[in-house]
Amino acid sequence: MLRGSHSLTMDDKGRIAIPTRYRDLFQEESDGVVICTISVNQRCLMLYPLHEWEQVERKLIKLSDMDPQQSRVKRLLLGNANEAEIDKKNGRLLIPAPLRNYARMQKQLLLSGRINKFEIWAQEEWDKQMEDDILAMQSPDSELSPALQGLSL
Repeated sequence: MLRGSHSLTMDDKGRIAIPTRYRDLFQEESDGVVICTISVNQRCLMLYPLHEWEQVERKLIKLSDMDPQQSRVKRLLLGNANEAEIDKKNGRLLIPAPLRNYARMQKQLLLSGRINKFEIWAQEEWDKQMEDDILAMQSPDSELSPALQGLSL
């Protein structure tokens, strides 16, 4: 399970160090091979262990290229997908420049667990998104979706 938030510093070459406990998990589950792609909903990146990404691909292949919206989702996710291997010695991962640019990444980043993947955010973008999310949930106009109405925490 990929959970929690972790502050990261990206070096001048665009590399980040994956936290140790997750390095071992990525190594065990996918031999350290990961897929990094853009999020189509926010200015962040998504980092998947290879086996989780393969499940996403099985869903994407079922989408129609004839439907413009489905085709866009496939193009954005698959066209920006970058396969990489986490360095076994120091746990570093290179984030390609086009992905860094998309997510507006500078030096300070945040890794956020989403159970089967991580989101990688520029710290400033994360802070803005968190504020927006909290305000939206507290809004008197906020209406819970049916899936959330029965959620008990």
